[in-house]
Amino acid sequence: MVGVLMGYRQIESMKTPYTTLHIIALLSAISVTAPVSISAQDSETDIIDPAPGESLKVWLLTAGPGDAVWERYGHNALRVLDTSTGRDISYNWGIFSFGEPVQFIVRFLQGRMVYMMAPFDTEAMLAAYEKDNREVVLQELDLTPSEKITLQNFAENNALPENRDYYYQYFRDNCSTRVRDALDMVLKGELNKAFGKTPTGTSYRWHTKRLTQANPLVYTGMDALLGPATDRELTIWDELFLPLSLRDQVRDLRIPRADGTAKYLVLAEERAVVSTRPEEPTAPPNWLLRFLSAGIIFGAIFSSLRSNFVQKSAVLNFLITGAATVWSGLLGVLGLIIVALLFTDHTFSAWNENLFLANPITFGISISLFSSSLNPSWKNRARKLSATCATIAVIGFIWQTGPISGHENGMFFAFLLPAHLGLAWGLR
Repeated sequence: MVGVLMGYRQIESMKTPYTTLHIIALLSAISVTAPVSISAQDSETDIIDPAPGESLKVWLLTAGPGDAVWERYGHNALRVLDTSTGRDISYNWGIFSFGEPVQFIVRFLQGRMVYMMAPFDTEAMLAAYEKDNREVVLQELDLTPSEKITLQNFAENNALPENRDYYYQYFRDNCSTRVRDALDMVLKGELNKAFGKTPTGTSYRWHTKRLTQANPLVYTGMDALLGPATDRELTIWDELFLPLSLRDQVRDLRIPRADGTAKYLVLAEERAVVSTRPEEPTAPPNWLLRFLSAGIIFGAIFSSLRSNFVQKSAVLNFLITGAATVWSGLLGVLGLIIVALLFTDHTFSAWNENLFLANPITFGISISLFSSSLNPSWKNRARKLSATCATIAVIGFIWQTGPISGHENGMFFAFLLPAHLGLAWGLR
């Protein structure tokens, strides 16, 4: 029994130090691992989330010209890709809708076209341009995370239904100027500082003629309706109303940064869509000689109304009088349009000096010539009105050669002044 008890105590005494060692080891392990565990938890807590805008990438998206008149100037948008979510959106300020045809026409005539901004899926946008054979260039912009998130927030807010609409002005407030201004805003005025005072030697009219020369009718019509406000010299900042000009100007632009360095705004450039279209013209055509030749021909034809040969030929007299009737009527309609534009928001058509050449009085010539076929006494009215219009045209020419006029419309004087003089002579 004693031996049994002795053996039991030995076992117990052997167990005690063994258990104590385990306890000590366990406590040691806890003392060692606890700080590690706490440290691990702290390190997880201390992981810094990416700064707002860190996952964003921004591009200037520029599309080349298309077929429609409003596509001749190109287009642009701001592309924002969130690399953390894959959301790839291009913000587009060039959306308009014909909607109700009557309302659209009224707004167009008033100069109060409503455009809107809308976000588009970038891939869908690129696919649409590829279908239309329009080149697309993507320029990745070197913006800070703060600038990127500011730009995205601005664009998202601008896309809200209550903010997305704006009154479009084809030179001063269009898709490209909206993109320009958004970039200038996040860059704290650096674009305007770089481009705001540098002259270009070009004008709004110069660019309009350059980009519409492929369609002579559009070219002539737009040139006729633009007033002297389109003839002042542009700065580079003004010229950025053209998407392709904005693309070209930012390509080599350096932006001062907080660390004292000046960094290129464009990180990389790629052609996302290749087009087979020819490059856009670099300068407008000089059609002065064409218009002068046409004017001399019309003037010679109209002046022949006074010749015995034409007066003896009923057919020739009818044809030339008919041509003069149509010509005068068209000029009269143009004159009415020019006058009407004075009462609209088409600010770049105001004070159009083509009124010296195409004024509502010429419409009276047309009516008088038409009526003279029924009552010869109307021809005397046509004669007086034609002499009046020719005199006004000569006064306009003198005004044009003086220092006050700033309207570059010599092409129309070359065409219409000889015709006015020829008709006035032919009806004497």
